[in-house]
Amino acid sequence: MATTHRHECLIYEGSPSRHLPALAAALQQKLNENYRCLYLNSPVMVAGMRSYLAAKGLDVSHHTSKGSLVFSSDQHHVFEGCFDVDGMLSALEDALDRSMKDGHEGLWATGDMTWEFGPQRDFSKLLEYETRLEEFFRQHPTMSGICQYHVDTLPREALRQGLLTHPAIFINETLSRVNAHYLSKPAESAGRADCSP
Repeated sequence: MATTHRHECLIYEGSPSRHLPALAAALQQKLNENYRCLYLNSPVMVAGMRSYLAAKGLDVSHHTSKGSLVFSSDQHHVFEGCFDVDGMLSALEDALDRSMKDGHEGLWATGDMTWEFGPQRDFSKLLEYETRLEEFFRQHPTMSGICQYHVDTLPREALRQGLLTHPAIFINETLSRVNAHYLSKPAESAGRADCSP
């Protein structure tokens, strides 16, 4: 039996819209499995995903009104350009708890790392975040998701750290590959830089 990877990364080049079909299909699959789905990205990409899902026949209004589908461009976890790892993980834990209390099988989330880390593009806490996020996934088997890494907008070191911290690489809704670069315990010191003034 094939192993199901719950914490995957999508590393891609070119226009983000090229990957909407695969992400939308993965999202729809999770909706069909009664997961709450969270799509976190820029306002433009959120609008694009909404439109794409609707064009594919999904009743987006129905799913958003009942809370099974959540779109967000919020960046409450970024303060003065600094990514708040604890705040982001706490928000995910709260969202997972609410999903379970509302009768869902779990929470599936996908987010664009460039957007999540805010306009200052300070990725000094990326390694710490992804390492702790992987631990969160291990502790919460009802959590799954895909972290999106856009080669054209992320520094090379951020891409390297993304490869080190994800057990699998997302190819499409039916295919993911075991990530040969994955380290279960990457050196966290490189990700613990203080971004306070």
